[in-house]
Order: sequence, then C-alpha cells, then structure tokens
Amino acid sequence: MARSRSASLLGAAMWLLGGCDSGPSAPKEQATWEVIQTNILSANCTSCHTAGTSFARQSGLVLTEDVAYSQLVNAAPRNPAALTDGLMRVSDKKLASLDQSYLWQKINAQDHESLDHDHAAYGEQMPMGGPSLTTGELEFIRQWILAGAPRKGVVADPALLADTRRPEAEPFSAPAPPANGRQLHLGPFAVSANFEREVFYYQPLNNDADLYVNRFEVAMQPGSHHFLAYIFPGYTPAHIIPQPEVLRDLRDQNNSYVDENGNDLFDWRVMQYHQPIAISQLRRLDYQFPPGVAQRLPAGTGIDLNAHYANYTGQEIQAEAYFNLHLIEPSQVQHEVEVFALSNFDIDLPPGQVTTLEKEFRFKEKRHILQLVSHAHDRMVEFRAAVLGGPRDGELIYTSYDWEHAPLIDLSPPLVLEEGQGLKITATYDNQTDRRLFFGFTRKDEMMILYGYSY
Repeated sequence: MARSRSASLLGAAMWLLGGCDSGPSAPKEQATWEVIQTNILSANCTSCHTAGTSFARQSGLVLTEDVAYSQLVNAAPRNPAALTDGLMRVSDKKLASLDQSYLWQKINAQDHESLDHDHAAYGEQMPMGGPSLTTGELEFIRQWILAGAPRKGVVADPALLADTRRPEAEPFSAPAPPANGRQLHLGPFAVSANFEREVFYYQPLNNDADLYVNRFEVAMQPGSHHFLAYIFPGYTPAHIIPQPEVLRDLRDQNNSYVDENGNDLFDWRVMQYHQPIAISQLRRLDYQFPPGVAQRLPAGTGIDLNAHYANYTGQEIQAEAYFNLHLIEPSQVQHEVEVFALSNFDIDLPPGQVTTLEKEFRFKEKRHILQLVSHAHDRMVEFRAAVLGGPRDGELIYTSYDWEHAPLIDLSPPLVLEEGQGLKITATYDNQTDRRLFFGFTRKDEMMILYGYSY
C-alpha cells in the first residue's frame, strides 16, 4: 500500500513538472513567418501574386505558401530601380534590413511619401489599389525583418495584429500650378470594382502663339497604369479633332466596344493622328529638359489627355490626373525636342508559349536622345533596347521587367546617334492564355513600343 501511494505521488509530481506525456500538452506557438504567410500574405497578396497571374509574370513574385519564403528572403527584386539601389525583396541583415528590403518599401504606408516622391520608380504601394496593411500587420512584419526574417521561431508578438488601424495616407492633392505655364486637369472619374477604365479628354490651350515647354509634371490618383498627353499634327482633318472637355471611354463596363444598340463607343480614327508629348507610368513625374531644350506646341494646339486605370479591388475607386506644362521664352530655346515612338506592330504570340520579338530602327538624321521608356501589356516579362551601329553597337541602354510601371531612363549626357545608326528593341512575352495575341490597344492583346525624347 505504501509503495502504491509513493508511486502515485511520484506520478503526480512528474505530471506537474510536465514530465508525463499522457496528459494534455500546451499548444505550440506559431512561428512568426507562418503567421505572416497565413494572416497577411494569403489574406492580402495571393489574389494577385499567384503563379500564372499577370502580376506574378511582371514582378516575378509568387506569394503562395509553397514558395513565398524562398521568393522573398535574400531574393533580388525584378524592379530595375530597386535592383540598382542594391535592395533585396527581404534582406536578412537585421538592423540594416528595413532600408534594404524592397518589400518594406512597397508596403510601408506609414512612410508612403518616400515611395511617392523619393522612390517613385519602385512602383505603386502594395496592396495595389486597395487599403494598406494595418498598423499591427506592418509592425509585425517590421519586427520579423529586424530579427533577420527567420523561417522558424517566434520573433514578433501576435498580439500586435489586434491593432487594426490603417495608416492614413496623404490625401491626393493637385500640384501647384506653374508660375509660367498651364495646368490641365482630367477627372475625377469613377473606376468600378475589378474593372479597367481608360479615358480621353481633349483640352484646347487657346494659344495664339507657339509655346515652348521645358518641364512636365504629372500627378495621378493611385491605381493608374499610364498617363499620356497627345497633340494633333497640323494635317489632322477638322472632323477628327474631339469635342473639347468631354470624357471619352475606350471601352464600356462590359469590356466591349459597342453599346446595347450596336453603337461604337469610341472613335478609333482619333488615335491614328495622336502625337505623344508626355508619357508617364508613374503616379508622380517631374521631368525637365536640359537648359535651352524645349518642346514646341504650335499656336492653336489642343492636348488630348489619356489616363488608364486598373482597379483590382472589390470597391469602386476614384481616378484623377493633373498635367503641368512649364514654359520658357522662345529666346531661350536652342534645340526643339520631339517624341519618337519605335513601334513593332508585327506581334504574333502563340498560346501557352514564351515568345521573344526583335525589331531594328535606324534614324535618317543625327539624334540626341534624352530619355527612354517602354510600353507593353501584362504578358511582357522583359523589354530591352540596345544601340544599333557605330562605336557603341550592341550596348544595352534600357531594360524593363515591369509592364505596368516601366522605368524612365534619363540619358545624361544624351545618347548621340549619327545618321544610319539606331536602336534595336527586344521584348519577351509569356502568353499563358488559350488564344493567339496580336498588336492591340487594350490588354486583350499586346504592344511593343519604345518612346523617347530627342533633338
């Protein structure tokens, strides 16, 4: 009896000390990375960053549970500006990691001004077009990065996620009008949930004399794909010029080009006469030509403003754009700049295949090229431009891996190409659809254009 009682006491003591494995065990605390994957990435990011989506193709980033960690930690970003700045998607350097982590730059809505102004070439804040991560989610990720972004272990308190406040983004505001120039305004207009809306809006400048533009500014509401400003050459037939200050939609709510009565919703003839003067795939752009260089806008010029928005959220968003033209006096102009568009219209992308296209362009006169930017749609995974001919033949001067926010490359000093020299453009597309894709103005098809300023 005494032995039995001693055994019972010993067993009880072992149970109290946690030495008996036959009783209930305490629940294992979830690793910080697992919480990030389940509660944050899967809830906010994988709807876009899943294998096969346009976002995954253009960013090279998949955030589903099977690959997210290896895709993030110590992986190089595809964004050219972030790559040039030496960022990793997520760095494991602990104290230095926040400044070196592209993910943090993209999600940190508490310092959105840095992304909007200091690092505009990094692209849009994420999640794209939707609400920012909560204050608690951001702090949870921040602590994980500062701890070296480990895959295992608990390095952040899950109680942080209870803070569901969201950082208040700076309200969108118009840039100050130019002291000497014009300010044009497009919108605001609504973009429905899960819908692309592209609009045009023609505004006459009512200028009696030629104007010389030395600097452009563009400011857009979040969710933009691109902004372009066009003028019409002098040979444009009068009936082609759009009615002033009327919003013209490229497509209707059902992504078709005709209404229920079969009426065309867009006059495609207008686009055949468009001559671009400014291009931006960044929300904010402030670009100035070198001293003495300006773009001439002839007397009687009107500008057709074009904004393309893609709303990937489940709620309606508001779109809006401002365009500032800063002028200089004619006596200050030494060189007149113009925009060139090197376009490959011969696009044929078989379904389910990766296709690379090349096209060469040679100039008929000497050119000083100041800036380059590409334009394509969401099947593009790489865009390159190289010098054609001369001592720099074959030199790569432009790359882009981001169809939606292609980088603007400034060439300072200008790239000088002699008569007969030119540029070779190369673009690679991943057509994961079940149909052939050709050249087209919407994301149903593809484009391959290199824009540039030159004189």
